[in-house]
Amino acid sequence: MLSTVSSAPQHPRRLYSHLHNSYPERAAGVYHRESRSGKYQLTYAEAKAVCEYEGGHLATYQQLEAARKIGFHVCAAGWMAKGRVGYPIVKAGANCGFGRTGIVDYGIRLNRSERWDAYCYNPNGKECGGVFTDSKHVFKSPGYPNEYENDQICYWHIRVKYGQRIHLQFLEFDVEDDTACMADYLEIYDSYDDINGFVGRFCGDELPDDIISTGNVMTLKFLSDASVTAGGFQIRYVTIDVPSKAGDGKNTTSQGKANFLSGKFGIM
Repeated sequence: MLSTVSSAPQHPRRLYSHLHNSYPERAAGVYHRESRSGKYQLTYAEAKAVCEYEGGHLATYQQLEAARKIGFHVCAAGWMAKGRVGYPIVKAGANCGFGRTGIVDYGIRLNRSERWDAYCYNPNGKECGGVFTDSKHVFKSPGYPNEYENDQICYWHIRVKYGQRIHLQFLEFDVEDDTACMADYLEIYDSYDDINGFVGRFCGDELPDDIISTGNVMTLKFLSDASVTAGGFQIRYVTIDVPSKAGDGKNTTSQGKANFLSGKFGIM
């Protein structure tokens, strides 16, 4: 499973052009980096060069743990400082983290040509994604009210108190129009990550219906491709108490319609 390719590391500028031009998930200055061609493409030297090119450096174990403690949850192993590899888990699950929470630590790797993702640290970097724990918040696509840029990928994680739900409302929405939403899109997950709880994929300029989570967590993923941008979006959420009447546990809009049936969307 581990790559032992020993090719020379790419120049960070060339390497950067093949990476997500964004900060996918951010908490306490820590964010996760992966190649646009998929997970686990970076040697240690390449991961280090990417973080430094963006004005930061590889996160330490302590920095990653500090981010995890405020809700940073990523199911993907990445390089850290000093050649260490691991990933942060907030909620235990059978498919990620071996059923436990904390930093899943692969230790310091002797083979620095192994290919993983990267965890960078840059507290002064631009915002794209984040972890929200407030009872209400408004967040925006990167650069809003200007158009978002190409080659973006951003994750927003909403974590509210146990026993509450999240009411998501779209204030503005303009994402590149595409019949199957395969170019630019916003995906919503009723879970801690983008692996479980898929709700829908949205694009175009129609406002999606409100969405109410089934629990106290939601994940939103925004991706743009290498061509054509649009105005972006503003999204507001507020917390609500869990209803005790009939229908509890169903993921519906405030109008009672299936939450991904309005607007243009694609199903994975």
